[in-house]
Amino acid sequence: MRFFSRRPSVRVFFATDIHGSETCWRKFLNAGGHYEADVLVLGGDMTGKALVPIVEEGGRWRATLLENRYEFEGEDEVGEFEEAVRRRGYYPFRTTPEELAELEADERKREELFHEKMLGRIERWMRMADERLDGSVRCLVCPGNDDQFEVDEIVRAARRVELAEGRVVEFGDGYQMISTGWSNRTPWDTYREEDEEVLEERLRRMTEELGSPPEKTVYNLHCPPYGSGLDEAPEITPDMRPKDAGRSTVPVGSKAVRRIIEEGQPALSLHGHIHEARGSTRIGRTLCINPGSSYEQGQLLGAVVDLDGGKKVKRFVLTSG
Repeated sequence: MRFFSRRPSVRVFFATDIHGSETCWRKFLNAGGHYEADVLVLGGDMTGKALVPIVEEGGRWRATLLENRYEFEGEDEVGEFEEAVRRRGYYPFRTTPEELAELEADERKREELFHEKMLGRIERWMRMADERLDGSVRCLVCPGNDDQFEVDEIVRAARRVELAEGRVVEFGDGYQMISTGWSNRTPWDTYREEDEEVLEERLRRMTEELGSPPEKTVYNLHCPPYGSGLDEAPEITPDMRPKDAGRSTVPVGSKAVRRIIEEGQPALSLHGHIHEARGSTRIGRTLCINPGSSYEQGQLLGAVVDLDGGKKVKRFVLTSG
C-alpha cells in the first residue's frame, strides 16, 4: 500500500497505548505488510487496566462491563462475551459467587490474579509475534509508564520482537533510535514515572550514546513534550474527576522531553501517553507525532513515516484501522 510516489530509505509504522487490546495487537503485527513498513514500533502501555469477572450460578452466567449487566445461558454466549472483553483490553475470568467474594475481600489475591492474567496475555502476544513475523520487518517494543517491569523480561525473551527500552537501536541505513516508556509525574502513581530532573538525566544518558547525525536520529519517548499540543489532557479536580465534564484541557507533557528535543533536533520524535492528543507538530526541525489511541474500540491508530535522510521529515500520514 503506497502512500507516496517514491520509496523511502526507511518506512516506519508507529502505534502506542494499546492497553491490552487483543484486536489492536493483531492489527499491529499485520501493519508491516499492510503499510509496506520496514520497522514496526510500539511506543508503550501494552497492558490492560481491569479484570472482568464472569460469575456462574445455577447453570447461568452473569457479568458487568462498563456498568452494563449481562446474563448468559450457554458456553457460546460466554465465549463471545470473553472475546469482546479481550478486544477492549480487559481480562475476563470465570468464577463463582464464593470465589468472587473472597477476591473482593482480599486485595493481595486480586493483585495476584491481575498480575497472572496481564503477564499471560503478554506471553501469548510474544508467541503470536514469533509465529506471524518472518524477520522481513523489525518489530521494536517499548513498555510504557502503565506497564509493570516484568513485561520487559517477557518481551526480551521473544524471537521476533526486540525490547527497545533504554537503549540505542540501529536500523536501515545508519538510523538510530532511543526509546523510553518513563514519564513525568502523573496523578495515578504509575510504575514508570519520575520527577522531571531524573527523567532528564535518563534521557541525556541515552542521547549521549547516539552516533548518527540528527537527520538520522529518532526519539521514541512515551511522554510527549510539554506545551506541544500533543499533551493536552482533560483537567481533573482534586477528587480525580474530569473538570467541566472533560471540556477543560491542560498540557501535561514533560518539560525534560521538550528540552531534549529542542537541543538534539532529531528528524523524528514519536510519542503517546495522552490518548486524546492525536496529531503532529514541529519543534524546530523535528517532526513530533502522537497518533493517539482508541484501543477500547479495537481501532489501531498509528502513523506511517518515511525517512529519507533529509534535514526534515516531509512524508508521513496518520492512520486508523
